[in-house]
Amino acid sequence: MFGLFKKKKDNKGSIDSTNLHLQIKEIVRETKDAVSIVFEEPATGAIQYQPGQYLTLISTINGKKIRRAYSLSSSSAFSELPTVTVKRVVDGQMSNYVCESLQAGDNIEVMAPMGSFVLEIKPEAKKHVYLFGGGSGITPLMSITKTILKVEPNSKVTLVYANRDLESIIFKSKLEELQSAHPDKLEVIHYLENPINDWKGYTGYMTIDSIKEILEKTKDTNYSQVKYMTCGPEPMMNIVIGTLESLNIPKESIHKESFTPTVAPADTSSDSSDKQVLIRLDGTEYQLTVPASKTILEAGLDDGIDMPYSCQSGLCTACRAKRIKGDIDTGNADGLTEDEKNQGYVLLCVSHAKSNDLEVEIG
Repeated sequence: MFGLFKKKKDNKGSIDSTNLHLQIKEIVRETKDAVSIVFEEPATGAIQYQPGQYLTLISTINGKKIRRAYSLSSSSAFSELPTVTVKRVVDGQMSNYVCESLQAGDNIEVMAPMGSFVLEIKPEAKKHVYLFGGGSGITPLMSITKTILKVEPNSKVTLVYANRDLESIIFKSKLEELQSAHPDKLEVIHYLENPINDWKGYTGYMTIDSIKEILEKTKDTNYSQVKYMTCGPEPMMNIVIGTLESLNIPKESIHKESFTPTVAPADTSSDSSDKQVLIRLDGTEYQLTVPASKTILEAGLDDGIDMPYSCQSGLCTACRAKRIKGDIDTGNADGLTEDEKNQGYVLLCVSHAKSNDLEVEIG
């Protein structure tokens, strides 16, 4: 998406050849620990993104440059300004900075939209989309929900959303508005850990039995396609995916977005020697020495190579590269699809070199 724009600056922000520099129009308090950051569009043109993708915010905090990816909760189908929603995380440098320090009128550097947690949305489609979210996992699901409701008049969304309590529900009033406006196309089913006395929804965590009950109650044979998407805490998503797999739902119909990385297994390899790696980036070749203790991205950044990256935990695809030859430990590259992995793509932030003839091409 970088190639869509030319260099230009004004007081509303700019887009250069690598990153975007955006001005904050408004900060909206969603809950006591979550805010939405509404950005002005650059003067060079609207930011192009798909519902379900994210922006990576870049800022220097306490003398250190920090990058964190946050899902877009806005929908361009509604002509909304690009918006990310951030929930405060304990000891989270960027999330606390965003919630406490950013103000309307501030400028911030961001990377262009990325992410593969997307769904093909087209006017002629007729599908039933199940969205399972927990906490801040609602953010990409909100963008997807709004876009489907606007673009696909013959489709239906069932949103299953879990939270700690009533006050923790991000976009509570907006979801109620959407339900009122689209009663036949949107159903929202809530779970609360700590419900109020007259609560009529589900109580506690999502379980296999309750998910199966929801799927049975909401089943509709009028739709030609059924898709399932989940985003939230890893234990919740594991239960959702395990339930769907137990019902023999095809893997290609299930999509998952992680906000936290899967813990990688310990490396039991006895080879602790440095490896020589050839990196191809933007037409230039770099010969790099990679210690066994470092990922290829870490070694490259330490060596002064201007490599693209964002989350540094295998969740986004900013540092995606293709293995040309040689052996590589790909780590837990959760951000890649199975198809990408089969094509030889890796994420350098979680990859370790395993041979001296390793060659990778970034992009």
